[in-house]
Amino acid sequence: MLSVRPAAVAGTFYPADAVALQSQVRVCLGEVLTPGSGVPPKLLIVPHAGYVYSGPVAGHAYARLAPWAAQIRRVVLLGPTHRVALRGIAVPTVDAFETPLGRVRIDGEAREALAGLPQVVLDDRAHALEHSLEVQLPFLQTVLGTSFELLPLAVGDAGVADVAEVVERLWGGDETLIVVSSDLSHYLPYDDARATDRTTVARIAALATDLDGYEACGAHALNGALAAARQHGLQAELLDLRNSGDTAGDRRRVVGYAALALTAPLEDTAAADDDEAQLGAALLSRARNSIAAALGLARQPEPSHPALAAVGATFVTLHDARGELRGCIGRLEAVASLEDDVRRNAVAAAFDDPRFDPLQAHEWQHVRVEVSLLDAAEQLPAARTRVEAMRHLRPHVDGVILEWRGRRATFLPQVWQQLPEPQDFIAALLRKAGLAADFWADDLRLHRYRVRHFEAAASMVAA
Repeated sequence: MLSVRPAAVAGTFYPADAVALQSQVRVCLGEVLTPGSGVPPKLLIVPHAGYVYSGPVAGHAYARLAPWAAQIRRVVLLGPTHRVALRGIAVPTVDAFETPLGRVRIDGEAREALAGLPQVVLDDRAHALEHSLEVQLPFLQTVLGTSFELLPLAVGDAGVADVAEVVERLWGGDETLIVVSSDLSHYLPYDDARATDRTTVARIAALATDLDGYEACGAHALNGALAAARQHGLQAELLDLRNSGDTAGDRRRVVGYAALALTAPLEDTAAADDDEAQLGAALLSRARNSIAAALGLARQPEPSHPALAAVGATFVTLHDARGELRGCIGRLEAVASLEDDVRRNAVAAAFDDPRFDPLQAHEWQHVRVEVSLLDAAEQLPAARTRVEAMRHLRPHVDGVILEWRGRRATFLPQVWQQLPEPQDFIAALLRKAGLAADFWADDLRLHRYRVRHFEAAASMVAA
């Protein structure tokens, strides 16, 4: 039987009602207007006050995770202790942490990896009432869904080297995200706080490791995490800096909040970006040429890529000169090589989509071609209601498969552009499956998946 640490601050720091909580988190995430740098964050620094105070600031950090949500499988979460005096770093013994949005599994292997470190103790007391860690979970659940595991670390009186050693041991690869929870100055007048906090975030961005508790209440966790970040050559970006006087509080005594993302240097990701672009060009050229050949038109050179030999699943989507859908066919299961799959789906999208007449040669120069490369689908937990099911969806991130008693339908993530509200998205997906828009059943199942999306303008496909 699972042992669970129940939510301690639901109803005070954030709503206890799941629907209200999800709505508030989405509002915080929705305030972000800029898409980010195109580099996945390795480490986030976020505040931990009540959501009405610091939620919009935290949202700037968590929104950066959306493009890489599918690859994040482990979150290492560090925060200060507010209620229990602690020497060292406390790891819980329980199997899961719970919020109104559900349970988050504890990563037992990560916890075991810390065994034997003298600065680490097993201690549930330090976690029982601690809000600095708990308030991060609804954001993580909303952005990452149910596919990640958690290792929460309550950091008490611990030195830089002690914390850095723990972070280094858990550093991992792209599957691991590190989150440090900390507010900034406390109870200064508004203008004084702004000046103090600007200095503090400049020191954080410089990867200082000698912050004190007056600058940041999570100074012990921050110093060690920044030491590890320095060792790995991360670069910090300030995403938001405000205080409670800017959000929902009195300006006579405010608390400072900052959101920062730390990433690998751009040059470290250039090779990966270039490889992704080469794969996209290889897939698009094969999709275009397969259609052109069927129309008796000239073909273009096809760049090679080693991934084409791997088994994969693609969708090919065509749009006409007005931007209207002209065909979309694909496969959800990876059963053929990418080379064969994209060629087959391109021809099917052009000539076999039952919603459209077969493509004609005179249309070809105006057709825009898209290829979506699908990740493996993940089944979502069974849901008794539509509202419950929607809590697991990540708008503008997830493709969704709906299945019920032999009926099946899917929408690619691009459909969120036309149907941005989850209730409308699900209603349309139900109709696509031949069901009523308000239908639901206990045995209805949803799966979600991510895609890598490649697109060629019509001018690139002219004969």
